[in-house]
Amino acid sequence: MKAFRINRYSKTDTLALVEVPAPKIKEHEVLVEIYAASINQLDAKLKHGDFKLLLPYKMPLILGHDVAGVIVQVGSKVKNFQVGDEIYARLPDFSIGGFAEYVAIDENDIALKPTNMTMEEAASIPLVGLTAWQALVEIAQIKKGQKVFIQAGSGGVGTIAIQLAKYLGAKVATTASKNSFDQLSALGADLLIDYKTEKFEDIISDYDVVLHSQDTKTLEKCFGILKPGGKVISISGPPTVDFAQDLGLAWYMKLIISLLSRGIEKKANKLKIDYTFLFMRANGQQLAEITKLIEANQLKAVIDQIFPFEKTNDALTYVESGRAKGKVVVTRSLKD
Repeated sequence: MKAFRINRYSKTDTLALVEVPAPKIKEHEVLVEIYAASINQLDAKLKHGDFKLLLPYKMPLILGHDVAGVIVQVGSKVKNFQVGDEIYARLPDFSIGGFAEYVAIDENDIALKPTNMTMEEAASIPLVGLTAWQALVEIAQIKKGQKVFIQAGSGGVGTIAIQLAKYLGAKVATTASKNSFDQLSALGADLLIDYKTEKFEDIISDYDVVLHSQDTKTLEKCFGILKPGGKVISISGPPTVDFAQDLGLAWYMKLIISLLSRGIEKKANKLKIDYTFLFMRANGQQLAEITKLIEANQLKAVIDQIFPFEKTNDALTYVESGRAKGKVVVTRSLKD
């Protein structure tokens, strides 16, 4: 099969298009022919080596975390899926490989593709959808009437998180450039803040939840807009000791993370703010719940550009530029 892979961590090397054997499935896995895959900032960061201490992958490595496709083979103990099923998934850490023609996935990590979405639309959902779900439903447990601040509303996570928070009954504020305001308002944002000319910390206050995705300086500003007992869920860090323990990291990594997060956690505790670092995980059951919302027209995909599979390097470069509004997808199905 064809696949795009890296041979080493690098900020300058491009992905190499190579011929490799198709994966062999285990008894609880399915083999999926990939029709579409989305590009995430996580792919770029892995390529650059930003997570090499947290996620020590072996090289060479096929990147790609989000896929949509058709099951072409099932393992002997697979119970809930069959050949021919159209599925989508966020591939679990250490089992990625979406920039390829085929991938093996454990059945617990997949869900049936929403019937009202194309393969390209479905491929854009899993990582950002699960991030929003785990932040807003699992951790924040948002209730109707609460106020939620979502940073970078026009990004992949932001566009889904706005819709999910609105579905949960929250009042939603977000930051973006003015040229994204109409789109984000249509997705459900109640208050739009132009990050180029306005400071969110001067405009909003007494919020219940913040979904943080930027730098530490911005994180500290978020503490000031929350009411006592409010929650900050960060997808950009710093990571916490709880995260290090959950990941089973070595003692020296736990020590490093403890030192990195000590200042933030001290400030959060002083202000009676609950700070959580989220490194989202694959979860087929949660993805199935997201499917229900999509099929009920409560969530929709927001796609910036679709590239052919052969242009995966161009798609990754575009994501790295930071200009994408919504998701970037590569596809084989449009060609075929």
